[in-house]
Amino acid sequence: MSEQVAPERQIPGLTIGISCPRRILFTHRLISLGLRIAGARTLYIRPGSRVDVSLLDGLVFSGGTHVHPSLYGQEPEVEARYDHLRDETDRYLLAQAEKLCLPVLGICRGSQLINIHRGGSLAQNVTPLRVKTRHRPLLLPLQTVRVVKGSRLREAVLSPSIGANRIHSQAIKRLGRHLRVVAVDNDLFVQAIENTEGQWLMGVQWHPEYLLYHPLHRRLFRCLVDAARELKLARIEGKAKHDPGISNASAEQENNSTL
Repeated sequence: MSEQVAPERQIPGLTIGISCPRRILFTHRLISLGLRIAGARTLYIRPGSRVDVSLLDGLVFSGGTHVHPSLYGQEPEVEARYDHLRDETDRYLLAQAEKLCLPVLGICRGSQLINIHRGGSLAQNVTPLRVKTRHRPLLLPLQTVRVVKGSRLREAVLSPSIGANRIHSQAIKRLGRHLRVVAVDNDLFVQAIENTEGQWLMGVQWHPEYLLYHPLHRRLFRCLVDAARELKLARIEGKAKHDPGISNASAEQENNSTL
């Protein structure tokens, strides 16, 4: 006789916001796909939008232009495009997510933004500092990343080291408050950070959305969605420490809608 599995508890659909630039690119659609595979709806959030974050169940801060160095007390040292409105919008979203204890995943720029928001800083150009790793960008998972034992990331990837891509030229320098480093590359540049207390919060320097064909990288999106589901159940049952009310973004927002 086959084993009977109890059905999952039915709860309202999960909606994860994806912070994006003005133009939605292929990479953002891949992030949306990774979240949808994991069972969530998605909402694109453009610079300048003032979405009600309490209607969301989690947030992804995607890659893109550099965060302006003035936000961590420096002058620009490299020629780069900056998006001040996106910086402002992302900082607002991140502050609201902290207040509501929403799960957050930062990707590349998003990971750097989390660190800056917590008072940390960046090395504006690490390319000439590389010794054991390649200087040129890698879209395939050819970069070795070592993962700290006992971290959320290690629980997700189930391995002490993984292959990742590399499209960045900046990296975390001074670590922000209540964060810890949970992965480094062979030159010891920071590749992942996590919260040390409170909300589920993780930042990765690589781009897992380009590696959805690999189960290991899909699990990062799964872990975010699982954390969002756990928080939503706690809200529904009145057990959440920060309870802004039961989230139901689906009433006015279509799947993959854009603000």
